[in-house]
Amino acid sequence: MLANPRFDADLLRRYDRPGPRYTSYPTAPQFSSAFGEEALRAAVAASNGDPIPRRLSLYVHVPFCMSPCFYCGCNRIITRDLARGETYLVRLYREIALAAELFDRDREVIQLHLGGGTPNFLSPAQLRELVDTLRSHFRFSRSSQRDLSIELDPRFTNPADIAELGKIGFNRASFGVQDFDPVVQKAVNRIQSVEETRAVVDACRAAGFRSVNIDLIYGLPKQNVEGFSKTLDTVLEMRPDRLAVYSYAHLPELFKAQKQIDAADLPDPATKLSLLQLAIEKLTAAGYVYIGMDHFALPDDDLAQAQQRGSLHRNFMGYTTHADSDLLGLGVSAISHIGDSFSQNPRDLPSWQIALDEGRLPVFRGMRMDEDDVLRAELIQSLMCQGVIPVAALERRYGIDFAEYFAEALDQLHPLEADGLVRVEPERIVATTQGRLLLRNIAMCFDRYLTKPAEGVAPRFSRAI
Repeated sequence: MLANPRFDADLLRRYDRPGPRYTSYPTAPQFSSAFGEEALRAAVAASNGDPIPRRLSLYVHVPFCMSPCFYCGCNRIITRDLARGETYLVRLYREIALAAELFDRDREVIQLHLGGGTPNFLSPAQLRELVDTLRSHFRFSRSSQRDLSIELDPRFTNPADIAELGKIGFNRASFGVQDFDPVVQKAVNRIQSVEETRAVVDACRAAGFRSVNIDLIYGLPKQNVEGFSKTLDTVLEMRPDRLAVYSYAHLPELFKAQKQIDAADLPDPATKLSLLQLAIEKLTAAGYVYIGMDHFALPDDDLAQAQQRGSLHRNFMGYTTHADSDLLGLGVSAISHIGDSFSQNPRDLPSWQIALDEGRLPVFRGMRMDEDDVLRAELIQSLMCQGVIPVAALERRYGIDFAEYFAEALDQLHPLEADGLVRVEPERIVATTQGRLLLRNIAMCFDRYLTKPAEGVAPRFSRAI
């Protein structure tokens, strides 16, 4: 088991700069409109030809939310018109049919994740119909390791709904909490009680869900150490299997809802660091393992076990245990990773709808990775998941001299080594306990695109802390 991170406030302050979260490499800003439907079809055909059929992970994006949370940077549509869910499903089923016919039937689905937005904007009956439609077009694995997961808003969920989701086959759930402090909740327009949250968590246990995840955010307006400490204690009483503790990224120029937040209400940098330190100390003291990039899990959770085995994987759904699968994204804005390609659906609903109404796969941008991309992607994947760059293994697999090939990257890494974030060994480079909180910064040294804007637009990223 990897050691939990060591908090060093001075180092974190000095390295708190913008950078990618590396849910992919290359990152989404590098995707190009030159990659379209035909390129995706070719990528799927090539992946079908692999000697051993790769499994599939399916991601379905449900964009609708009943009310806006001011901190949110997700692709979502605010509406209380439930009829829009039914209209969305009609076109989603068209996309499912178009995409499914590309894949060989021997490729089984090992993972399904519904994200958003708010997937439970759809009723349990609609969610059952959605899963049944997917099952009719894809071959779902019967393995005990199969995951069917869903993001849920406790404010619009009740225990009876959870029981129905269990009957459909969902076995993992993720709940947004962010903070239980009423003052913070009012500032971000998300009023959510402890009681309603606990009720749905308990319902997941009763329905036999394999794991429950709770999301928290530090750095929100009006947040302070005392209030966040109470939130952490309350959440720990619920004992979720996993916790994600995200840093709030205030980017109102990118996310319109954030303009409702007064920047003067945000905690100062010192307080924000204190909130992070508090979360790390409380969660690790309570027995949680730091997985990496904001994520914690109990030692017997599948994520912690996968990290211990060296099989942990990271993609657009976050950390996952299913490294040996291609990812197919369905719905508006969804991203796919098939073979050595990435592709993304339109981020606006009308463009996605028009493509499907015309009988086309809704691809508006993507890219095919070259050999250098594949090498760097494996390097960054290992770093983000295991905290290690396997130098000797990469040299053998790709026939390179690591020091020569990555000479420029290693030059950028030297200051991080001097500051104790990495330890350079003969056959590997290891993130230290201090460096585990700054994996993004380490990975940035090996990212050849950071100084090369895609299609003339310089990407904007959140800060590391």
